[in-house]
Amino acid sequence: MFVRIVKMVFLEDKVADFLLNFNTVKEQIRNVPGCRFLELYRDKDKPQVFFTYSYWEREQDLENYRNSALFKSVWADTKPLFAQNAEAWSVDKLVSME
Repeated sequence: MFVRIVKMVFLEDKVADFLLNFNTVKEQIRNVPGCRFLELYRDKDKPQVFFTYSYWEREQDLENYRNSALFKSVWADTKPLFAQNAEAWSVDKLVSME
């Protein structure tokens, strides 16, 4: 399993549009085969900055999602709202303590 972290910076007047769309599609994204976890975070000091954290069983599962009609639709709705290009990292979780 690995973690995908995506940083997104939105135009200030487009944040509400992003949140509305995310709330519409979050269940569908979470239920993509191989997706085990999905969270959305918002920066405390910069309310137009968001991060998604998703856990994936295999890299191929993420690639399948990225090539799906769902992702293409989500991306088509989200990308025009950006103030700057999104940044993404795929990382291995080494330690988790609760």
